[in-house]
Amino acid sequence: MSAPSLPRLQHIVGSGIVAAVGVVVAYISYTQQPSEAFLFPRLIATVFVVLALWTFAKACLGWTKVGNGISGRQFANLLPGLVVALIYIFWAAKGVGFYTATTIAFFILLSLYDPAPHMALKSWVKRIIITAGFMAVMYGLFAKLLNVYTPREVFF
Repeated sequence: MSAPSLPRLQHIVGSGIVAAVGVVVAYISYTQQPSEAFLFPRLIATVFVVLALWTFAKACLGWTKVGNGISGRQFANLLPGLVVALIYIFWAAKGVGFYTATTIAFFILLSLYDPAPHMALKSWVKRIIITAGFMAVMYGLFAKLLNVYTPREVFF
């Protein structure tokens, strides 16, 4: 059997990383205490792991259409968002609190990828309003509707 093509290999590696992260998150959600606080994350993590492992298996078996893969330029465009996401996941959400970190990360990502001019005050006002609306929905969903635990540290 020949070696997989670069686009297929990118798909295998990417889906494998996502599956590995999903397994770790699911493991954490099943082993942390108090277990009641992790009921909703456990449900989401389980569904996430099943879908991620399914995608990984399909990639390994060659059952997915992978297109042309990700070029170096596309990866460079994604890299700032990936760095923000990694900082958020591994430090900020626990270090400064879920809602504060989410607000900052969302605003940074929106500012990085919004094509509106960065020199116009109107675009910054729009970004602030969108971020505030997003956070209102997140707070309403997690704190009020679902009553789930979120990391609370320095701010809230």
